Amino acid sequence: MPSDQALPPSLSDSEEVANLDAASRERLATMVGSVEEVVGIEHLVRVLSGEQSHGNDDVIRCYVGFEPSGKAHIGWKVLALQCKRMLEAKANVMIFLADWHAWVNDKFNGDMDAIQTTARYMEATFRALLDHPPEGEGPGELRFVWASKVMESPDYWARVLRCSKGATLAMVRKTFTIMGRDEASSDHDLSKFYYPAMQAADIFEMNIDVAIGGMDQRKAHMFMRDVASKYGWEKATCLHTPIISSLKASGSRMESFDHKMSKSDPKGALLLHDTPEQIRKKMRKAYISPDDPQSPVYELAEHIVLAEFGEIVVTPDPRFGEPSTWTSLEAFREAVMDGSLHPLDAKFGVADGLARGLVGVEEHFEKDAALLDAVTQLTNA
Repeated sequence: MPSDQALPPSLSDSEEVANLDAASRERLATMVGSVEEVVGIEHLVRVLSGEQSHGNDDVIRCYVGFEPSGKAHIGWKVLALQCKRMLEAKANVMIFLADWHAWVNDKFNGDMDAIQTTARYMEATFRALLDHPPEGEGPGELRFVWASKVMESPDYWARVLRCSKGATLAMVRKTFTIMGRDEASSDHDLSKFYYPAMQAADIFEMNIDVAIGGMDQRKAHMFMRDVASKYGWEKATCLHTPIISSLKASGSRMESFDHKMSKSDPKGALLLHDTPEQIRKKMRKAYISPDDPQSPVYELAEHIVLAEFGEIVVTPDPRFGEPSTWTSLEAFREAVMDGSLHPLDAKFGVADGLARGLVGVEEHFEKDAALLDAVTQLTNA
């Protein structure tokens, strides 16, 4: 993965950041240089400058939470690449397996055995995506924590109630998008109104310094920070990664989370277990137009292929062109728009880059297929 991350000007001009030594600035750039948004950078900068973390030591603890709900799609690569950067910067990375959150959100119709089988599959998937890093609670190590374990503590439930106190129903309804639901979808189910409080309590209870999520998780993180302000609790820095759109998304619609990639739409989603041939077949139908600078193909190119390898290699049919290598999204997009790169060749170049980045996942499940087979049976996919 390319390591030439740079701090955005809005951060590099900060006096606090300017006072960091060179090594700490490099760690910070690695952590935040590729995200779409940083909220509350001050805490992370203070820890890098020598103050204690939320765990009262010098370990920066970050987490990203997932509901176990089925097979992984290519959007997980964006978060996995961010987790790799955090590991490279010597943060402790936690994958939080939100089994009870998935139950609240009616995944697998509330079948906890199915949810927890999928959680074990997620553990295996992330080990493969992250190239099997060392595991533990120290810097540069990976760990997995299950919600059902955290919830064994009575202190956790007291924290959930405190996070709920003062939150109006209208306020909570506005966060339902973090569950993939609209505001009017859950008035018949009280448990869903506790979901944002549970997600906030998770962060506080586990002494998280950096909360990572897609831009669709922003509302949950802002809810958490509002709760922290109310009680004087420590606030985690929040890093928000880009959202990958459905392959069928086009134009201004791509600005809406309603059009993000979802495994529930097989024609619009790439799964981590798709073969190179399947990826090419799906990408063939992906939206891209020489007249439109917006395309899910460009998103995949920027946030996954270029982010991981620093290049897109296009190998057209020899009858129609010569191989080419692209190291910037701007040049790649301009070539499609001015006609010097055929849209289909561009799609296949990105498809091949995606397949290259999934070799480790394929090899892992070739050796240990039981969990993938179990999830396949649960999802019929």
